[in-house]
Amino acid sequence: MEQAIGRFGAEAHPLTGAAAARPRRRSTQGGAAGHAGIAARDMGDQTPAARPGTAGGHGSIHGAGGHGAVRGAEGHEAVHGAHGHGSVHGRGVTSGGGPEGEHGARQPYNPTYDPLVHPTPGHGQQYSPTYWIDTAGTPPQDDGPIDSDRDVDVAIIGSGFTGLSTAIALAQEHGIRAVVLEANRVAWGCTTRNGGQAQCASGRLKRSEWIARWGLDTALALHAECVDAMDYFRAQIADIDCDAQPGGHLYIAHRPQRMPVLEKEAKLLRETFHYDAQILDADTLRGQYIDDHEAAGAMHEPEGIGVHPAKLAFGYVRKARALGVKVHPASPVLGWERQGEGANERHLLRTPGGVVRARVVGVATGGYTSQTLNPQLKDRIMPILANSIVTRPLAPAEIEANGLRTFQIITDTRVLRHYYRVLPDGRLQIGTRSAITGSDATAPRHLDLVRAGLARKFPGLRDVDIDYYWWGWVDVSHDMMPRIAQPDPHSALYYALGYGGNGVSYSAQAGRRLAQHIAGKTADVPKLPIFEGALPYPDFAGLFNARWLAPFRRLGQWGLYHWYHLKDERL
Repeated sequence: MEQAIGRFGAEAHPLTGAAAARPRRRSTQGGAAGHAGIAARDMGDQTPAARPGTAGGHGSIHGAGGHGAVRGAEGHEAVHGAHGHGSVHGRGVTSGGGPEGEHGARQPYNPTYDPLVHPTPGHGQQYSPTYWIDTAGTPPQDDGPIDSDRDVDVAIIGSGFTGLSTAIALAQEHGIRAVVLEANRVAWGCTTRNGGQAQCASGRLKRSEWIARWGLDTALALHAECVDAMDYFRAQIADIDCDAQPGGHLYIAHRPQRMPVLEKEAKLLRETFHYDAQILDADTLRGQYIDDHEAAGAMHEPEGIGVHPAKLAFGYVRKARALGVKVHPASPVLGWERQGEGANERHLLRTPGGVVRARVVGVATGGYTSQTLNPQLKDRIMPILANSIVTRPLAPAEIEANGLRTFQIITDTRVLRHYYRVLPDGRLQIGTRSAITGSDATAPRHLDLVRAGLARKFPGLRDVDIDYYWWGWVDVSHDMMPRIAQPDPHSALYYALGYGGNGVSYSAQAGRRLAQHIAGKTADVPKLPIFEGALPYPDFAGLFNARWLAPFRRLGQWGLYHWYHLKDERL
């Protein structure tokens, strides 16, 4: 194994035993059912209207107007239909929240979990009752909970996209077979609660904002990294049946005032980044792509793939275990002690079934990173709730009448953005931001909010039945960009966190980069800000970062949400 690169000073890398060397700079040059083209005229039989909703045995169409309820934890009626329009069924949801696998759930799903409040995400909890879990099939086999003390070279905490991608890359590219620890069931957190949108992005900032923050050279290198990430993601999912829907990404101006911003960004993307972003006027967008009644036009990006997150995650699990990776659910890290220094350093991870003594630890816990997991992680991530609904399957006539002419992934220009798309079985999924605290997550007004967004965009679906409703935590960094890095150069702890809602595709690349860090091959990692240093503490109006701001973050979030709503809808 090659030399460790500039992460342990003069100390030996815990896996390689090699001394540190100076990193080199990297150049800045840079098919499943339902595949869609970029416009209706290119789709033929793959347009949504040509595909009746019959997947998963849920092909029936329900009348609107009822007052059903989505079933939350322990089967109680958690949230009722919004505005009295349609009903919310929670199809396929049991008292536990999802299907049983090789190692069934020990606890029911807790819908009010809050990473800033609870010490752990749970212990063997059932899945959140999402559309993805209900239609992914039987969860793959795993290696059962940790049941004894053991020594390992590498422990990965978190079995979502990032943790599994890290384990796969370690095994495939470096010959290292990691042990993956999961508090609940495999891929329990962000991975099976998102919108399944794979975009050519990393973090929340636009390319123009990269230039403003770091300069053109770094922005070009970061763009090359994102393009490379999309290529790597395509390669990783090529042998996984995850209902991939390529075709690009539509970034929709939800008000006319947003069009000049999109036009400026598209011009920058074409002329500076050589990335073929095109502007669509409102008539073209609504006539050929999607009849979003709010849309004043859109920017079309060539890169963008819709995926079924749970099918993808389960595919990752199978791939990882075939490579010799051990995946242990129901094994939350309840305590973390560090012993020794340098090559003699060990991380003692205490789980309910035994202590895992690891030479190196990779953290991939996303929005479910507890404040007490490790001091290096406390106050470094701001968890943000997002919620999502999925309609009943729409009949071809309904799809045509509502102008749902593309399978492409879609977001709008709100700060509190909506993300939406037509699924392969003819359903419509749409999500947006939700509650501020976990204790408030079940309040009906949050379902009202996302249903109101659906009605504004597609008035003909105002009364459509909602079959699924869920929410989950997004890991947002305080500077809106992720870190795949080693926060302390004297300790063999690494993390990949802070995607800000853009982690479906980039998590694969982040896992690959995290694996390079862990294996001591940091010379292969581009010299970019997202790969160096710790996640910053909370930020005050862009003026300074300070840990003492952390207790006030949610008060600030409350104020910002009101400002963002005003900015999105009024100004």
